[in-house]
This record gives sequence, C-alpha cells and structure tokens, in this order.
Amino acid sequence: MRVLVAPDSYKGSLTAAEVADALADGLEDREGEIDVSTLPLADGGDGTVEAAIAAGFDEHTVVVRDALGRKTECEFAFDGETVIISTANTIGLADLGDALDGDIATSYGLGQMLRAALELNPKRIVVGLGGSATTDGGAGMLAALGAKVKDARRHELRGCVAELGRARQVELSRLRDFDDVELIGASDVTNPLCGPKGAARVFGPQKGVHDIEGADRALSNWVERLEEAGVENAVDFSTTPGAGAAGGLGFAILLLGGRLVSGADYFLDMVGFDEAVAEADVVITGEGALDAQTADGKLISRVIARSGDVPVHAVVGTLNLGDEQVRELGLQSVTAVNEVAGVDTHDDDELTGDTLEQIGREISLGTPAVVR
Repeated sequence: MRVLVAPDSYKGSLTAAEVADALADGLEDREGEIDVSTLPLADGGDGTVEAAIAAGFDEHTVVVRDALGRKTECEFAFDGETVIISTANTIGLADLGDALDGDIATSYGLGQMLRAALELNPKRIVVGLGGSATTDGGAGMLAALGAKVKDARRHELRGCVAELGRARQVELSRLRDFDDVELIGASDVTNPLCGPKGAARVFGPQKGVHDIEGADRALSNWVERLEEAGVENAVDFSTTPGAGAAGGLGFAILLLGGRLVSGADYFLDMVGFDEAVAEADVVITGEGALDAQTADGKLISRVIARSGDVPVHAVVGTLNLGDEQVRELGLQSVTAVNEVAGVDTHDDDELTGDTLEQIGREISLGTPAVVR
C-alpha cells in the first residue's frame, strides 16, 4: 500500500513536517508492505515557509521588526525564481502571546522582508496571507517600502490602525515599485477591507483591537487618503474579495500591482500535490482543528477535492464537527489526537508527536470511522 502523508501544520504546536514525520514513523512500524511518502502542506498561514523549504526551496534569514516593532529573525524561501514569504512568521499573531496589542501592531516588518526579497531579483514573490497580528491595511508595509503617512500637522505616522484615523496625507513618490516582479498574495479569506465583513470587524477582536468600529472607520479613511494621493483604484481594491486578508494586506498587495489567489490551491501546486497523489493508494492529511471553516475552501477540503478517487483520512488535533459533517466533507475517517491521548495536547509537543506515532501504527486505512 502506497500511503501519502500530507498534513498542514498544527497551529501553535507542530510544523507540517513534524506532523508528517511522526505519522510516518508510526506507519513504518506496522507489519506488511507499506510504502510511505511525506509531503508537508500549507495554505499561506503558519508553516508556509517551512513547507516550501521541505519542497526544496533554499532558506534565507533576515532581521526585521515583528508586529510590535521588536527586532526578530525571520525566514523566507527562494528557489532561484520564486520567493515565498509568510505573514505568520514575520508579523504573526502566534508569536506575540500576552504582548498582543492589535491597536499598535503594524506590518512594517513584512515590508522589510519584501525589500530583502527584491535584492535577490526574483521573478515572483508570493506572500502567504495568514496568521498576521495586524489590522493596518498594509500601511506599515508600505511605509517600509517608502510611503509616508502624515497627520494634519504633517507629522509622520507609524501606520498602525490606532493612528490611521488621523491620516490626512499619503506620499507615494518614493514607494518601491514591483514592475519587474510578479507579486502574489495567497489566501483563502474572501473578506473586503472595510464594512460588516471587513478586516477590523471580523478579525480585529482576535487580534486585540479594542475599538472595532473605530478601526473600521480608520481603514475607510486610509482608502480615502490613498485615493486623494492618486491611487485611482483604491476604492475598487478595498472591495475586492480578499482585500481584508491579514488585516488588509490583501488590499496593499493590490495597491502594489499584485494579484490575489487561492492559498490552498497555489501551495498544493507548488509542492506537486497532484503528482504525489497520483502515485498513492491512500492519503492521510490533517490540521490543528477540523471545524466549520474546513469546508469553506480550507486546505483539507482542497486536498479531498484534488485526491479524486483516492481515499483521504484526516488526523487532526481536535475534531469540532459531527459525523454527518465529516461525511459531507468526503473524508474516509477522522482521528482526533486529543481524543486518542485523552487530554488536550496542544501545549505539549512531545505528547502530540508520540500520539501521532501511535495513530500511525493503529489507524485503519480501510473501514470508514470517526474516532472522537
């Protein structure tokens, strides 16, 4: 039996490669002929750069500022043509812990990362838009690329959402251009920048934004100031599906002349998923939590869709769907790590890995089942 182990990361716990290796170790302990191959996956959020490196990209390290302005070392991936950057490991939410403050968080560090990437003269730069701590509409990123945001007294602002409401002028004359590089934002979020389904109202609470309505007004002001600065399509860009991804970084990617694509499908193509599944009899995938968002174009749903007739089993950290919902997804079976371990293993990486090995040894690859 040829088994393809192709999971996403367990957010805040194990990387996709670590999940895949633990499951593979368990599978290889089984009796009988089992040929196991691993293919770590990502959808633009946590683990995206790691998945690219596992797929053969080279790792590059650069010192940038995190979402709160602190210096930090971050990695991006490059294969000679394409740079892969992730907001999750540059200005990520998971890295801030108790220091989280969505009001002052900025995407400046992502702009620094883009500057470093441009020095390599790539053909394209792909930014995975997931897991960010910011709600600044990309103002911080643009500031790092040469833009200046000023208030009524012409004092320069940092670009955080708490200050964007005071923005009265945007200078773009020194903004780095991307005319010679293809810029791509990869995300499966379809939210616009502003409004009831916008970046502030939908994602602001989890990022520690205190005045949600004020933040939404600040983002609207940001769009108006950009239009006054000569960005004729600023309003259209702000309403484009995905503009609200990563706190409005989708909007900023469009401002720079980039385009937005499905993160799940883009990265499945990048790692050669279709070719790998064509050689498999069974697929084992997984992610940190199987929930209502999974069916909405998230990675596991795309893995199922692109696996065709090859049965797909999921091994997840937690299972938050009923049996009928699991069947509707098209999964052969689901095994939840916390149910097998008997405790929540999210904060215990060693126990998570040991449990994944146990699941690899014991998982039924034939009879459909849900282990709750």
